[in-house]
Amino acid sequence: MSVFKFIEIDHFELCSGRNISLRLSYQVFGKPLGNNPIVLVNHALTGNSQITGKNGWWNDIVGKDKVIDTDIYTVLAFNVPGNGFGGLEESFLEYYKEFTARDIARIFSEGLNRLNISALYAIVGASVGGGITWELAALRPNLAEYVIPIATDWKSTDWVIGNCFIQDEILNHSSQPLFDARLHAMTFYRTPESFASKFKREKQRKDAFKIETWLEHHGEKLEGRFELSAYKMMNQILKTIDITQGRGTFTEVAKHIASHIHIITINSDLLFKSDENWNTFVELKSAKENVTIGELKSNDGHDAFLIEYQQLIKLLKPVFNLKLKKHDNDTSCHIRNW
Repeated sequence: MSVFKFIEIDHFELCSGRNISLRLSYQVFGKPLGNNPIVLVNHALTGNSQITGKNGWWNDIVGKDKVIDTDIYTVLAFNVPGNGFGGLEESFLEYYKEFTARDIARIFSEGLNRLNISALYAIVGASVGGGITWELAALRPNLAEYVIPIATDWKSTDWVIGNCFIQDEILNHSSQPLFDARLHAMTFYRTPESFASKFKREKQRKDAFKIETWLEHHGEKLEGRFELSAYKMMNQILKTIDITQGRGTFTEVAKHIASHIHIITINSDLLFKSDENWNTFVELKSAKENVTIGELKSNDGHDAFLIEYQQLIKLLKPVFNLKLKKHDNDTSCHIRNW
């Protein structure tokens, strides 16, 4: 297992103006920092910095001989402050609503500075981690060669904000907040088609349908490993993604991002809709050339980035297969680039 490390950050000013001190925790996988190209992976809402190895949540993507090969790349992962991972008791519960996705990107940027990292090969993130990826790209437009936001967008839509509002109401008013919020969340992480295929309106027992017991299982599972304060914080970050806030239009901001942006969307995603991602791609192409898009085909909705590994590997391979690039520097034939 990768060693858990900390960076003490004192007197950090949030965009709200509040001054805080925090411990930024992180893990490094593969070669030590400074020896190989660095890939920064930003975790999703209930994820953490343990992206590979024992209990790694992305073992199919990151590791020895995987598409993001830890023999080739140094992989770095920060924990969003307050996410409760690694035994940290840190909580910002009294003022969690003052945090934004941009604040997290700024904190991660400070972490990179403290680690003397001025350039990354790639920044990768899915869901809220993808929103942080967008924010970091806008904050430091020359930081990475590749920016890869997965199952996300550069802004939280009204649909996302509305669902985050419902989640926050559940978290603040339910007698079993983690359990109930997770039940609600699983309904927009998947799709009606996914449920119909998986459960077929069948009963698990006389008084409960299979879908009900499945939802109960996910609620209980999260209760056993997650903190209420962490859920509130991560939900708030998901709600506040917006790289244009105080900066101008999307194209005005995006045209300054030097990185190659490779969007990965999911055709059935009910949280970050595929149509929104394709609109983003079209807007981006009017502002910069080095933009590509790929789409996962799945009935499983938003969670497909954790399920459809073979498709995701194919969409990531042109970016991360350095052996391939030695023979073919033009990867446009492997990724949709119109």
